[in-house]
Amino acid sequence: MRNALVVALLVLITAACDNGGGSGPVAPGSQGSSATAAVETFTGTVAVGGSDAHPFTVALSGGQLAATLTAVGPPATIFMGLGIGSWTAPSTCTLISGGSVVTQAGTAAQLSGVLSSTGSFCVAVFDVGNQTDQVSYSVTVSHF
Repeated sequence: MRNALVVALLVLITAACDNGGGSGPVAPGSQGSSATAAVETFTGTVAVGGSDAHPFTVALSGGQLAATLTAVGPPATIFMGLGIGSWTAPSTCTLISGGSVVTQAGTAAQLSGVLSSTGSFCVAVFDVGNQTDQVSYSVTVSHF
């Protein structure tokens, strides 16, 4: 059952995926729900050839998800990978096939979609092959 839910999430994220011009997080209640969006900000570093992931828990099915890589550097213009996946404790983030983009930091959501299930998810930032040194980042995930 969990695999079917992850596949459904994948289809929705892939269909809503935007490589940089997204409209950002949807306002609470715009999906027919009175839920308040949970906004989580994660920071970290990515080594050359590496990745860094952070778990988050989704308690409401059918709500909107938006992930925004808000800052990276140095350099501030570097392209990084940004992905959504399923989280398996203690520290495994398995990206959903088609649930990632290569993007620069920005103010609009680079990944968005409708969540088809609840549970443990993760957001990952990763080197796409152009880093020459460690890169710091900040990413925001909004879900409800």
